[in-house]
Amino acid sequence: MARMSAEERRESVIRAAAAEFARGGYHGTSTEAIAQRVGVSQPYLFRLFPGKRAIFLATAERCVEDTIRTFEEASKGLKGEEALHAMAEAYTRVIAERPEWLLMQMQMYVAVAAAEQEGDSEFGETVRAGWMRLWDTVHLPLGADANETTTFLAHGMLINCLVAMGFPPGHRVWAGRGPSAEDNGRPEH
Repeated sequence: MARMSAEERRESVIRAAAAEFARGGYHGTSTEAIAQRVGVSQPYLFRLFPGKRAIFLATAERCVEDTIRTFEEASKGLKGEEALHAMAEAYTRVIAERPEWLLMQMQMYVAVAAAEQEGDSEFGETVRAGWMRLWDTVHLPLGADANETTTFLAHGMLINCLVAMGFPPGHRVWAGRGPSAEDNGRPEH
C-alpha cells in the first residue's frame, strides 16, 4: 500500500474532524478522537496542524468551500429563479448525503458565539469571512438582489435547523415551503 502524502493526510484529518466536530462541537471534541479516527498519532496530527483551533478552522473552511462549490456548480449558466431552484436542490441533496457537513455548519455558529464570549473575535472573523464568500456566491446568480439573497439564505438556515432537529419530510413544520417542499419527500428552498 502506498504511503499517503502530508496533503492527503491533511484531507483525511479534515474529513475525520468534520465527523467528530459535527457530533461533539469544538469544546466537546478531543484531538485524540480525531487522531484515532484518522489512524495517526496525536503528535503526527500536530505536525499537520498546529492545534485543535487550526483543525476546526480548516474543517470549517472546507465545509464552506464545499457549499460554495455546490452552489457554483448548480447555478452555472443559470440566473434568477432557475439558479435558485438548482442551488436549493443541490444543497438539499448534499445535506441529505453528507449530514456531517450540515451539523458541522451548525457547530461553526455555536463555536463562533462561544469564542466571542471568551473574547476571541479572530475566530469569528475567519468564519464570517467564509459566510461572506457564500453570500457572494449566491448573490450574483440571484440577480445581485439583496432581498433574494437574504430570502434564499434565510430559507436555507430554516432548513438547516429543521433537518438538524430531525423533523421528517411531510411534518407540518415544512408547510408553507411551497409546492416543491413535499414533491420529493424532502424539503427544498
